[in-house]
Amino acid sequence: MTTPRDPLQTVAPVDRLIERLSRLPGIGPKSAQRLTYHLIRQADEEAKALAEAVLELKAQVGICSVCQNVTDCEPCAICTDDGRDDSLICIVEEPLDVLALERTRVYKGRYHILNGVISPINGVGPEDLKVRELLERLRGGHVKEVILATNPTLEGEATAMYLSLILGPLGLRITQLARGLPSGGELEYADEMTLLRAFEGRQEFD
Repeated sequence: MTTPRDPLQTVAPVDRLIERLSRLPGIGPKSAQRLTYHLIRQADEEAKALAEAVLELKAQVGICSVCQNVTDCEPCAICTDDGRDDSLICIVEEPLDVLALERTRVYKGRYHILNGVISPINGVGPEDLKVRELLERLRGGHVKEVILATNPTLEGEATAMYLSLILGPLGLRITQLARGLPSGGELEYADEMTLLRAFEGRQEFD
């Protein structure tokens, strides 16, 4: 006679997927549970398509060795674009910020993605960001202006201040986007006109 399963006992594959999904940014345990049970109800074809999309992403998309942006070629399309101004580098936190700024169609320089911000409460220090790679790019002497385009948050401002301190001795012009951006907001959610004005009104970092 088969012993009935305890109704409170969960299924191992369900637990594993919930645990994996909950590791994603912005996905808490409850959201991970909802996504998992949603996938259970989906047709096999949908679940396979999702799994294949993730595998394809990992196989074909990587990080640009120059600017640290996501790319399917090496270096990325922006870094190999001869129409870009090599004397300008705009420093942003994440790849999504590049997409937001590119939508304005006003900036024609290069980018450097930090892949995060300084956040002691989360255990993230300068050594965890792509700062060393930035300094290596600046050694060539081609860059004349660095635009600090971190988000107007506490962590973003602290990161901008740190960068200004280590870049100051290099003799570069250091500017910051005009604060038409809402305090505490993020670049990726700003509309094109707000970003356009922020670029056009950028000023010396104080």
